[in-house]
Amino acid sequence: MRFEGLLDEARIVARSLAEAAAGALDPTIRLGVTGLSRAGKTVFLTALVQALVHGGRLPAFRAYAQGRLAGARLAPQPDDAVPRFEVETHLRALTGPERSWPESTRRISELRVIVEFESPGFFGGTRGGRRLTLDIVDYPGEWLLDLALLGQDFRTWSARTIASSEGPTRAPIAAAWRAHLATLDPTAPEDESAAREAASRFTAYLRAGRNERVALSTLPPGRFLMPGDLEGSPALTFAPLALPETGEAPLNSLWAMMERRYEAYRSHVVRPFFRDHFARLDRQIVLVDALAALNAGPEAVADLETALTDVLSAFRHGHNSWLSSLFRPRVDKLLFAATKADHLHHTSHDRLEAILRRLVARAIERAEFGGAAVDVVALAAVRATREASARQGRDELPVIIGVPEKGERSGDQIFDGEEEIAVFPGDLPADPEVALRSGGYRGRAHDEAGGDLRFIKFRPPLLPVSERPPQLPHIRLDRTLEFLIGDALK
Repeated sequence: MRFEGLLDEARIVARSLAEAAAGALDPTIRLGVTGLSRAGKTVFLTALVQALVHGGRLPAFRAYAQGRLAGARLAPQPDDAVPRFEVETHLRALTGPERSWPESTRRISELRVIVEFESPGFFGGTRGGRRLTLDIVDYPGEWLLDLALLGQDFRTWSARTIASSEGPTRAPIAAAWRAHLATLDPTAPEDESAAREAASRFTAYLRAGRNERVALSTLPPGRFLMPGDLEGSPALTFAPLALPETGEAPLNSLWAMMERRYEAYRSHVVRPFFRDHFARLDRQIVLVDALAALNAGPEAVADLETALTDVLSAFRHGHNSWLSSLFRPRVDKLLFAATKADHLHHTSHDRLEAILRRLVARAIERAEFGGAAVDVVALAAVRATREASARQGRDELPVIIGVPEKGERSGDQIFDGEEEIAVFPGDLPADPEVALRSGGYRGRAHDEAGGDLRFIKFRPPLLPVSERPPQLPHIRLDRTLEFLIGDALK
């Protein structure tokens, strides 16, 4: 494994040298975009590209607000073996007659945007035209969390996975898998049927963890949830085993079989992603559905904090000088974005931001950043609601207004997907610690089971027919653009 790591480093250096030579005159940024479960990654990336190419209300994006952006256009992406992010298809879904949220992408994809801009002059004005090449790499958040497996052997991963399944939230959904696990003898002869049954029950447990009422974040291996071309392969047909603390796997045993397949997963699935894509990133945004975790309760919040810690540990942190980027590329800007801010009134946006900042604070303290910039933002890449006030008795309540998706319900009312409604969304505690301890969010009504609250899902906004190309309403997309690429447009 050490020799493989050295080969990976050599490949990264060679590619970095080639990319540096190609972009010597004008800046090039390779931006990673990922999101933990249900965070709205596809919507974010579509809105980001639309804003760059066609503009919008972007006062905090200084190069645009100052009139220094001459234009932006899409170009063929640099990696011919990577699928293109189909931004046009997703935009049609958002703005077409049906106004639906685009389907989530379940694989890696790429897009290149060429941004023409004017550099600011020393005494006002500009200093001539330049070009930023923005290569956007879109990949599932589950793949990012898989990188932690590179530092865990099969015994360690098995022990940690089994231990984590014992919590009060995980235990009920893990019961069937744990019952089957208890019947397995690791030293028994290798058995393909036993391996497939164990993998099937383990995968069912992982899938149950993604349910919005559970809202767990740390559910590796990620390809078990989105296998793609690997579905049914031996590299995805393994599961944790209850192993002794010492000793080696007997030859031709179930233990040896599972261990071999786990190592194949690390070598042929996780490591190539790290080498070919992740290790080449300059900047990264991680989208987080913090509201779902808050709704699901304290264990989901703690699980989210663990996931964000794993995310931070995966990056090569630090400031990228031209020399350091050639030999060991590192992420020099990392942004965590709490999405779906439009589900709250603006008075809770700062509180949502504070909660996310608290969730990543301990991980940042433990990480060796060496000058990397890390920030958090409360974001809605496409704003589906607007704000108003409603009177209830003598009180005036802040409400959000939007069109719920067809089939959404509140109490006994089921929405038809056409009628606009006003909702008092509740608010978040001013103290982030209170939110983390209690699960944090309390809003307008209990669901039909009388349990945790959940948000109504709204349709995308209805845009003016005359507005072509469409300008998508948002919350803090301009601030996000400024953090991620603003310094390169100078």
